[in-house]
Amino acid sequence: MLTVDQITFPLTRQEPSLYTVKAVLILDNDGDRLYAKYYDDTYPTVKEQKAFEKNIFNKTHRTDSEIALLEGLTVVYKSNIDLFFYVIGSSHENELMLMAVLNCLFDSLSQMLRKNVERRALLENMEGLFLAVDEIVDGGVILESDPQQVVHRVALRGDDVPLTEQTVTQVLQSAKEQIKWSLLR
Repeated sequence: MLTVDQITFPLTRQEPSLYTVKAVLILDNDGDRLYAKYYDDTYPTVKEQKAFEKNIFNKTHRTDSEIALLEGLTVVYKSNIDLFFYVIGSSHENELMLMAVLNCLFDSLSQMLRKNVERRALLENMEGLFLAVDEIVDGGVILESDPQQVVHRVALRGDDVPLTEQTVTQVLQSAKEQIKWSLLR
């Protein structure tokens, strides 16, 4: 015997899950992958992933919208100069949650790259991108949506760079911090 819930709400209802994000992608002007991280096995092989990325780029690179439904997935996206940023979730996922991840990623990179979010600058700072994405999403679970916190945590991890690999600015900043802390003691 069917219950009232089964009649009014057929089997399409999904249980809530922490695993919100299926993938984070950054493509260039030609639709080529600069960064891709998939959190489930929706596209298990690199060949399937690249085909999906080409498809998503072809559907979104000429539009001004911010959201698309493609291949049963919810895709939120943003473009800037010569980069396309994508956050992908399941078809029943909350678009606002996915957009929060996208905005956090873009704003974090904007701060880290000093508002110069373009292909060349991104390629020169890939380690910052990897750290930022890891701070925002872990295994498909959203950990952080505040870009200030992400930038702060990435900067803390970046402090572990050996002295010989630091820029002059980083060395001077480190010296200032050490002097400040020695004066405060």
